[in-house]
Amino acid sequence: YVYLNYGMYWLANVLTKGSKGNGFVLLRALEPENGIHLMRNRRNGKKLKDLCSGPGKLTIAMGMSGKDHGQSFTSPQSRFWFEETHNETGILTDTRIGITRSANLSWRFLKKNNDFVSKKKAGEPSSPAP
Repeated sequence: YVYLNYGMYWLANVLTKGSKGNGFVLLRALEPENGIHLMRNRRNGKKLKDLCSGPGKLTIAMGMSGKDHGQSFTSPQSRFWFEETHNETGILTDTRIGITRSANLSWRFLKKNNDFVSKKKAGEPSSPAP
């Protein structure tokens, strides 16, 4: 589910359960591993840590747009896909950011001590940018 937010940024959500009307997760950030040169070009040479550290930054770096709406993220034949992993250690929950409704709910998930999240959990240490 890729959509234009306030006419400015493409955002990507992933359907994680249920039918087409519920169970979406907003992709807020990622840690770049491949295609970094392309991402830097799309984001005007930003530091590695800043390439995908927000939902709009992520879609710009990845080259996502409305043409990617409805694409499967589970097939390696897709332009974008998630590789399966079972590493669930170090996952934190936090309150949601950038919203007012239900902002107090711990529906935000992030990897502990990871510098590539969109915003660190309060009290988490930062490391220098690479």
